[in-house]
Amino acid sequence: MINIDELRKKIIYRSNYRGTKEMDNLLGTFTKKYINNLNENDLIDLEKLLNIDDNNLYNFYNGFKTDFEFENNNINLLFKNFDYSKK
Repeated sequence: MINIDELRKKIIYRSNYRGTKEMDNLLGTFTKKYINNLNENDLIDLEKLLNIDDNNLYNFYNGFKTDFEFENNNINLLFKNFDYSKK
């Protein structure tokens, strides 16, 4: 059984400490906006998203070619359409 609170804490930490400041800011802001409204499956998908390297995440977010096959799920769609300028 998954402990939702522990998973949320892990996701919040991981989204804010990526290695590059740009991705820390983007993913941290994205996570902060949606984390409390996500169900268990969405949280698991968000954790998977956070395990993808910064370069592929950056390219996916900006519509560039990636070396990674992104799943078609709610989280990836939310991230792809997230407007960071409206944080």
